[in-house]
Amino acid sequence: MPETSQLTFSFKEIVTALLKAQDIHEGIWGLFVNFGLSANNIGPNESELRPAAVVPVLSLGLQKFEKETNLSVDAAKVNPKLAPIQKLKRAPN
Repeated sequence: MPETSQLTFSFKEIVTALLKAQDIHEGIWGLFVNFGLSANNIGPNESELRPAAVVPVLSLGLQKFEKETNLSVDAAKVNPKLAPIQKLKRAPN
């Protein structure tokens, strides 16, 4: 099997992983991306410069959504809160 050098994830998979990492168990949450914007002159050489916009991704995060979409999941479904384990009663010696 060839060595994998790149993995891709759906938006829902990313949201699910972030919910689990943050221990969130309720609510509908979705992915948001915070973009920046800057401008620069770019081109193959100095005589062929063009004004251009550069849009970097500044951060990824979670935000509350009203309903499930292709960007959001229900935390109760993908990361249910586990019931506490009841202490086992020991039989008397």
